[in-house]
Amino acid sequence: MIEVDNLSAERSGQPVLRDVSLSVAPGAVTVLVGPSGGGKSTLLRCLTGLAEFSAGSVLIAGHRLDAGPQPVATLQAVRRDVGMVFQQFNLFPHLTALDNVMLAPRVVLGLLPVAARRRATDLLARVGLEEHAGKHPSQLSGGQQQRVAIARALAMQPKVMLFDEPTSSLDPAMTGEVLAVVAELARSGQTMVIVTHDHGFARRAATEVVQLAAGRVVARGAAGELL
Repeated sequence: MIEVDNLSAERSGQPVLRDVSLSVAPGAVTVLVGPSGGGKSTLLRCLTGLAEFSAGSVLIAGHRLDAGPQPVATLQAVRRDVGMVFQQFNLFPHLTALDNVMLAPRVVLGLLPVAARRRATDLLARVGLEEHAGKHPSQLSGGQQQRVAIARALAMQPKVMLFDEPTSSLDPAMTGEVLAVVAELARSGQTMVIVTHDHGFARRAATEVVQLAAGRVVARGAAGELL
């Protein structure tokens, strides 16, 4: 599902990723760990075209990204098939939880309102928020907002889900809510790449753990062996 080949990236002339290669099989959960500044978030952004890379290539969900700027059509195709959940929730504050989840399927996929509402309702139920569908983000806790963000990404029915420290801004109780949803996705066979510092979660959910440091892959293996 994902093949990264000798990927290198720079920021302000300084190397951030150095000859990174890894592969993720369909249905696998790869967890990226390592010190802050090691290149984990940059790697996720390269996988979706949010960050350019200077060398190497990425094959993700059947789409190929090469070094340098990407064609707009390629970026649009990648972002239809690859969902990403960030540290910040990035919900539209003027929309309800239901409308936040409905928006992309209607605008990007052209789903009719009835079909988009049905999909959004099902997804909010999947993340345990069906009764909060009519609330705005300001009326939800941080954990609830992050679960809405996950439902919103799933609404596009992505082949791959990427998570960039989805629990870093949450307290332990809210973190548990979000990790429960991610663990359920793992059990359902959703292909995922997750950046996290939560080694306990990595042990429970990861098919493989990849450790990055100073922009390089320094170790990889089963969670029980590596962590």
